[in-house]
Amino acid sequence: MIRLVGAMFVSLGLATPIATSLGAQPGFPPDNPDSWKVAGTAKVLCSAIFVSGRDQDEARRNVSDYFLREKLDSITEFHVDRQRRLVRLTLANRVTREAKQYGDQGCVIHQPGRDSVFFRPVRVATTLGDAATTPWPMGDMLPDAPITGVDTAKLRQGVDQAFANPAGLTAGFIVVHKGRIVAERYANGASRDMQLESWSMGKSIMGTLTGMMIQRGAYKLDDPAPVAEWRKSPNDPRAKIRIVDLMRMSSGLRFSRGSPEDLPGYHDHDLIYTGAVDAYQFAATREKQFEPNSFGRYRNDNVMLLGLVFKQAVEKRGEDYLTWPQKNLFDKIGIRRQVLETDPYGQFLISGYDYGTPRNWARIGMLYLNDGVWNGERLLPEGWTKFVSTPAPAWDNKSYGGMVWVNGAGTWPVPADAFAFRGAGGQETYVIPSLDLVVVRMGHFPGSRVGARDLQRALPLIVAAVQAR
Repeated sequence: MIRLVGAMFVSLGLATPIATSLGAQPGFPPDNPDSWKVAGTAKVLCSAIFVSGRDQDEARRNVSDYFLREKLDSITEFHVDRQRRLVRLTLANRVTREAKQYGDQGCVIHQPGRDSVFFRPVRVATTLGDAATTPWPMGDMLPDAPITGVDTAKLRQGVDQAFANPAGLTAGFIVVHKGRIVAERYANGASRDMQLESWSMGKSIMGTLTGMMIQRGAYKLDDPAPVAEWRKSPNDPRAKIRIVDLMRMSSGLRFSRGSPEDLPGYHDHDLIYTGAVDAYQFAATREKQFEPNSFGRYRNDNVMLLGLVFKQAVEKRGEDYLTWPQKNLFDKIGIRRQVLETDPYGQFLISGYDYGTPRNWARIGMLYLNDGVWNGERLLPEGWTKFVSTPAPAWDNKSYGGMVWVNGAGTWPVPADAFAFRGAGGQETYVIPSLDLVVVRMGHFPGSRVGARDLQRALPLIVAAVQAR
């Protein structure tokens, strides 16, 4: 059972207010989607080059179509400043935006007319020893003993299938069975230590950090989310939104992503990435659209608000927000580097701006296989894995749980208890408790559709391989 104790209510302590004008959508500059798309594209290219260390030409081919897509041919300047670690893009000789790497906070979009951010970057250093001489999973040293308990021929077929079509651009693939890496392969310029774009798999990190704060007694899962913006008026209906509603993507806030019930205009879901706004403040100021826990929708506001609540809990404890995940989560499970990027105000954007290796994601999957216990230490509440992997009640199609996707409708070619961390571009981590199995697939964005088909053909072969003995 999950044991949840304590509650916490503190003020937001918000950064510089977001510039707004009557009838304009917030963002920098306001109500300018072309500028925001160029800014987002500069950011993902900056991260590919300076965080991942990818080749500049390869990055432009395989990264830059996420935000601009049909306007890619209209880029008239692509400037990489390696000394300043900055990328500047110009669209059609009229819109120029840039993003710069800020050390361990990764690449951050500059607001127009600025060449800096609104927070002080900090170094995020691991306390772990040399990974090369430390046994897996706390390090990267693998055992020499033969793999047992797995049909290696079927396993090889599964891995081959994951890379079957070159157009799938699969970059990294790893299979962990009973805690041991039984298959691993890299391609398309990737390597074992490359920090790859993870996109919305990062939502599961935010869910994990939320669980860790619950385990430490900062708040309870059923507590109303302690958002000061919602307590300015005694009748604010948003005050009823609970932390569990945010975990289940069921807050009911108006946050557009192109659904029929959304207001027209640039999607809020993307604005947090590209608008150079204070993403936590932006999410906190959205109005109610549905009753909490009545309508499940995949929206980034839920993740931003969990991030806000997490930040408040960390700062109330007198601890450092930007280094907390490394010290308290990643170092505990053998991850020496996982880049969590921020907005210009220093708020984690781990709804999608996060970078890690397939081995990192395998370790996070293993933490969930162990119900939040690692090396005898409980990091997550007892029963947390069961909670996150149970279909959320407000989702009619039973596809979502608590910051993870679930197999509630049985549409995946894996056992029913499987759940997954999933991100754009075909970033996938499948956790299958009944088989003590974790499968990670990461790839480059343009290959996502083809890569997804290859993965869906690979998964049954891998399942058969571990079930065969």
